[in-house]
Amino acid sequence: MPPSSSARVQEARDRIAFRLRGLRADAGLTGQQLAELTGWQGSKVSRLQSGRSQPSDEDIRVWCRACGAEDEAADLIASARQAQQMYTEWRRVQGRGLKGVQQARTPLYERTKTMRVYSSSVIPGMLQTRAYAAALLSEISRFNRTPDDSSAAADARVERSRVIRRAGRRFPILIEESVLRRQVGSTETMAEQLGYLLQVAALPTVTLGIVPSRAMPMWPLETFTIFDEEQVGVELLTAAITITTPSEVAQYLAAHEELSAGAAHGPAALRLIARAVSELA
Repeated sequence: MPPSSSARVQEARDRIAFRLRGLRADAGLTGQQLAELTGWQGSKVSRLQSGRSQPSDEDIRVWCRACGAEDEAADLIASARQAQQMYTEWRRVQGRGLKGVQQARTPLYERTKTMRVYSSSVIPGMLQTRAYAAALLSEISRFNRTPDDSSAAADARVERSRVIRRAGRRFPILIEESVLRRQVGSTETMAEQLGYLLQVAALPTVTLGIVPSRAMPMWPLETFTIFDEEQVGVELLTAAITITTPSEVAQYLAAHEELSAGAAHGPAALRLIARAVSELA
């Protein structure tokens, strides 16, 4: 099983520390000699090259200068910033409500031509009705103890989702079968949501796959979205992670492809949705 997303964040940070150690070693310096050249305490050098502390931009510049590797600084700074930005705490982002979170991603949605989605927990935001979105966002606000602007946030989510109807876009979307039976809001809300799924599945831009509960092609993964094979957004309980490292993006692409290969599409997918509708109390 691949490492968790939080482990991926730590791996990114560890790679920065590894590169710093490599620059020091290539320069023929001990940790104490580097400390003397930089004017730092030896403990700071130790923390930075072990990954226990994250270097600032200036720390990286000073380190590279002391090692005679100034040309490495820009790339290292970019990598360090990415590692720091990969992990964004939901509570901090949602501190002023959820509407802003929805709107902040609109530019990314607007410029993405192919958006691959996999959800193991709820109906993906791109396919949510307003009532379903409002019920879900209200629960998120309650759990995270953030301002409840779920009504306005639901409006923003629905508005953002209009891109699925634009020509020239592709939305291969996978949903675990269990999601169809996980009630969000009232029974009426779920009936409307499942009915809407039947409608959007017919859109020429959408390819909807339902990953069966039995004979699953893979174990359930964390919910993720792949934007044009360049960036992956992964959703955790407490945080969102952005992945841009090509090898890791490729891993998520491979996972989406394998899950899609084992999913029900077309009439078979519609039958699974219709069955979930019939089972509503």
